[in-house]
Amino acid sequence: MIKIDHLSTSYTTIDGPVHVINDVDFEIYDNEIFGIAGESGCGKTTLLKALYDILDFPLVVDSGKLILSGEKNGQAFSFETGQIRNTWWNHISYVPQAAQSVLNPIVPVKKQFLDSIPKANITKEPKAITMKRISNYLEELSLSPDLLNAYPFQLSGGMRQRVIIALATFMSPNVVLADEPTTALDVVVQRGILMMLMSLQKQLKNTMVIVSHDMGVHYQITDRMGIMYSGSMVELGKTEDIFEKPIHPYTRMLVGALPRVGDKSQKTGIPGRPPALTNPPPGCRFAPRCPKTAEECKKSVPKFREVEKGRFAACHLLNRGECRCQKNYSK
Repeated sequence: MIKIDHLSTSYTTIDGPVHVINDVDFEIYDNEIFGIAGESGCGKTTLLKALYDILDFPLVVDSGKLILSGEKNGQAFSFETGQIRNTWWNHISYVPQAAQSVLNPIVPVKKQFLDSIPKANITKEPKAITMKRISNYLEELSLSPDLLNAYPFQLSGGMRQRVIIALATFMSPNVVLADEPTTALDVVVQRGILMMLMSLQKQLKNTMVIVSHDMGVHYQITDRMGIMYSGSMVELGKTEDIFEKPIHPYTRMLVGALPRVGDKSQKTGIPGRPPALTNPPPGCRFAPRCPKTAEECKKSVPKFREVEKGRFAACHLLNRGECRCQKNYSK
């Protein structure tokens, strides 16, 4: 469905380019929920913007490309970087971070639904029929059609988030990108949003990409996930495998920091902080924080490669499928 082909991006500044995404290369499959995790500032949102083809100055592609392909209504399609934005809403949609502020507070919800439908689609049927379809869709999502006559400022934060998700999925896109969809919501509303996303994915049988720094979110709803650190992908695999048997030291620390029912052990954070992207360290960027750092880690960048079927990682402690990280950290 989505192929990220050795993608590198940067932001243009007066002091020179700041490289944010570094040679990221992996695939996201059809009919799955894929998660992207990592600390704040690791490049998750920038990667999602690249997936959605929001490549406007100062964000530029240095190398590589994206390919969005699949089938809709019996017709095959394939779009590359620069073409994907022409498929917005029909084939791919985006729930941005802080989505609650995306809705225009002085425009009724129904007009914002109509504005989100591509002109080529909305001219094919009378407005009354379109509004009926929108009302029926809201009911399918357990939302009242009365919301269409409301203004966003009249809705709660959780309700606005549900409206944004309904907007993003109304045209049954093949791919839905969601950036921190549960941020700034209480735990009860968070659960409702997550259940809504899971239900929509099963109903539409499409692909969802969920970005979140909350590992608990990924554990609950994603099928596979990738771990990002300082602009690079350091581990990728099935979600259950990553939580049960993490390979990369950074992944192990993220999983180890997650509270578990019945676990009374004291949790500790990861020492230090991610490096500044304006002046990253040589070699492995996690080396300054890693308890298993070797001399090689400080000199060369580890290659992101397949360790076992479906499992990828980038660590110098990997050697022909044998990972000392895994042995030391999976006790």
